[in-house]
Amino acid sequence: MIAAAQWLHATTGRIATCSHSWLTAVHWIDGLAAKGLYTPTQTHGPKWGATTLAIAQEIAALKVCRPGIAYLMRKLKVSERTIQYHLTMLRETGLLVYRSKGTRARGVAPQASVYERTIPVAFDTEHGIRTLGEGVQRRPVGAAEESRTVLGKLAKKAARKVRRRPARTPVSGRGRCTPMEGGSTGTSSADRTYSPPESKLASGAAESHPGKKTQRGKKTLNQVGRRYQLARELIQMVPWLRSASVPRIAWIIRHVADAGWTALEVQAIAEQERPIVAAEVHRPSGMLAARLSSLHLLYTTPERRRTAVLAWQESRIQEKARHNSAGYDGLDDAGDRGPSSSSVRRLVREAFRRNQEIADRQNATDEAAAFDIDCQDGTPPLDLRDLDPTWIQQVRKDAAEDLSSITLALANGLNERDARRLYTNWLVDQAIAAERRLTPAF
Repeated sequence: MIAAAQWLHATTGRIATCSHSWLTAVHWIDGLAAKGLYTPTQTHGPKWGATTLAIAQEIAALKVCRPGIAYLMRKLKVSERTIQYHLTMLRETGLLVYRSKGTRARGVAPQASVYERTIPVAFDTEHGIRTLGEGVQRRPVGAAEESRTVLGKLAKKAARKVRRRPARTPVSGRGRCTPMEGGSTGTSSADRTYSPPESKLASGAAESHPGKKTQRGKKTLNQVGRRYQLARELIQMVPWLRSASVPRIAWIIRHVADAGWTALEVQAIAEQERPIVAAEVHRPSGMLAARLSSLHLLYTTPERRRTAVLAWQESRIQEKARHNSAGYDGLDDAGDRGPSSSSVRRLVREAFRRNQEIADRQNATDEAAAFDIDCQDGTPPLDLRDLDPTWIQQVRKDAAEDLSSITLALANGLNERDARRLYTNWLVDQAIAAERRLTPAF
């Protein structure tokens, strides 16, 4: 059965009425495989046998046909690949069909596939089984008279529990060094002692036989090992690939790894269109696959790849020079980019708000104190109530952006007391300190 027909909506079989009837169909396929009438489409891996029947028995015992790979591995003591091979054989024979396929999304627990136990239409045709209904909901109502003996034998096989042959373990040919309890003899080999003959006594010159020393060279990587090695190098070197999976990256770069590309060449050719910012990449493997699409067919020689790396390095140097020319804080004409995290931006806004509240309370205190102080030179103090509040706020805002306006006002006749009332003590102190730093000392 092709892969497209291994779904519940596309199968030609019918849903099994019970686990016993489904196991009857499984044993019928087992008889075909024993006669050589069924061979798996895959050319490698295990064939149909006792392991397949054991997996079918575990599936038949499930109330909801959702056999997890880990569950079957634990029950049958076999590898993950073995389970996958036998599930594939059960699907292509029409005994299992997908109701929903499992998911392996990154960051969440993997979900097992949900199957339906089905009986292929060839089983009904072979044994003359009559059914009622339509589609997968057909129900058997009878069988041909000449096929009832065969169906009875298959039913007996389905009722028996299949036991797999235990794996053989190598046993040493030498005897045990210590006797086991409960042996057939009542004597022990340690109850008698023997003196060695004269020819076996030590002569004082023992010969030493050192073990063989194997000369092993440097271990070489095969094709798959080279792919994984290049994937690990890329994840360690490229910033926007730090959270990627090594097996997934190894599969994406399989063509360039086989062609002998280096990690620097992969990064340079992937970023040749435009630089990639790590914070903007949500799926690193997808970004890498899109950037390397069919490029291994374009950069077929080391000279072409070397030229691409040089061009990429020059663009990086020019980009760094442009950033450095924007100022020490890395800001360009577009303005401050600010933190990308919303929580950090919220904390920054809260800090600015608290600083503004403290500054407003300090300004109010300074204005009240300055209003109560009498003038020493006879001039009345500057009364801010006579001025427009909007104009005062604008003057203070302009002074905060350019402190030289405060020093220019002091130089044109505004006394320090009125300047502190108008601009606040904090801005005046900042302007005076800046003026002192700019004035050379002799």
